[in-house]
Amino acid sequence: MKKFALIGAAGYVAPRHMKAIKEVEGSLAAAFDPSDSVGAIDGYFPNARFFTEFERFDRHVDVLFRSGNGVDYISVCSPNYLHDAHARFGLRSGADVICEKPLVLNPWNLDGLQNMQEHTGKRLYTILQLRLHPAIVALKKRVEAVSDDHVFDVDLSYITSRGAWYFVSWKGDEAKSGGIATNIGVHFYDMLSFVFGDLKEHHLHLRTSDHAAGFLEFKRARVRWFLSVNRNHLPPHASTDQTTYRSITVDGDEIEFSGGFTDLHTLSYQHILNGEGFGVDEVRPSIELVSSIRSCNLEPEKGDMHPFAREIF
Repeated sequence: MKKFALIGAAGYVAPRHMKAIKEVEGSLAAAFDPSDSVGAIDGYFPNARFFTEFERFDRHVDVLFRSGNGVDYISVCSPNYLHDAHARFGLRSGADVICEKPLVLNPWNLDGLQNMQEHTGKRLYTILQLRLHPAIVALKKRVEAVSDDHVFDVDLSYITSRGAWYFVSWKGDEAKSGGIATNIGVHFYDMLSFVFGDLKEHHLHLRTSDHAAGFLEFKRARVRWFLSVNRNHLPPHASTDQTTYRSITVDGDEIEFSGGFTDLHTLSYQHILNGEGFGVDEVRPSIELVSSIRSCNLEPEKGDMHPFAREIF
C-alpha cells in the first residue's frame, strides 16, 4: 500500500485527490492546510494526521522519512503560486510529488524543478486529466487519422460562473493564481497541444479579471478561445439553472465532453502508480503559453475572434 501526504486539504480540488488515493488503495498519513475546514477528510481517511502549521507538518513528514517509514507520494493542492515551493519540499522529503495544475506559473520555474528531480532521484507528476478523457482521446485519434495537410477549425468556450468571493480570494489575485487564462484555462491549452500538435503562434483579443479570449494556431488547428467566470456570459440557450458551459467544436462538429470528469483524478493516479504519469516535459508548452498570455499585448485585429468575444468587443 502506497503512503501519501496531502498539502492543501481544504480547497475545492482536494476531495478529488482524497478519493483518488482511496480508490488506488493508498493511505493518507498526513495532511496540511492553514484552514481547519477539512471535514471532507472524514469521508476518506478519518485517522490521517492533520496540521494547520506547515512547520509541524514538515517535522512530521521528516520524522517518518528518518524512521524509514516515509511517505511515497506528496500530493499538492495548494494555491497556484505555492505549487513550486511545495513540489520542491516534497522532492526534498524523499517522496515523488503529484501536483495539481498549473504545475508552476512561469516556465523558468520548471528548470529548477527539473534540477531538483535529478538531485533527489524522485519524480514530479502533474494532473493533466483532459488527456485521459474518453472524448479527447477519441478526438486525438480522429485527428491522427486525417491527412497532415488538413488544418482543423476549432472553437473552444468555457464559462464557469463564480461569485464575488472569487475576486477576494487568492484566485482573483493574478500574482497568486496567474489570472483567468491560467487558473481555468491551462488544462484546455494543454489538451489542445496534446491533440493538435505544437503551437505556432497566438494572439490575445480580450483580457480582464473575469474573462479572456484569443486565437491560437497549432500545427493541425486554428483555435478561437473564450474563457469566463462571469455568469452573464453564459449563452442564451443555456438552461436557467446552468452555471457552467463547456463547448468544443471541431470543423463545426460539437465534441461532447461535459461529463466523464468524475473519475479522471483516480485514472491519473493509476497512471502515475503505473509509471505513466505526466511530468515537466509534458506540461512545459502550456506553462509557456499561459505565461505569455499574461504579458502579451492585446491584438484584436490579428487572428480570428471567438463569436462570444466579438459580441463583447
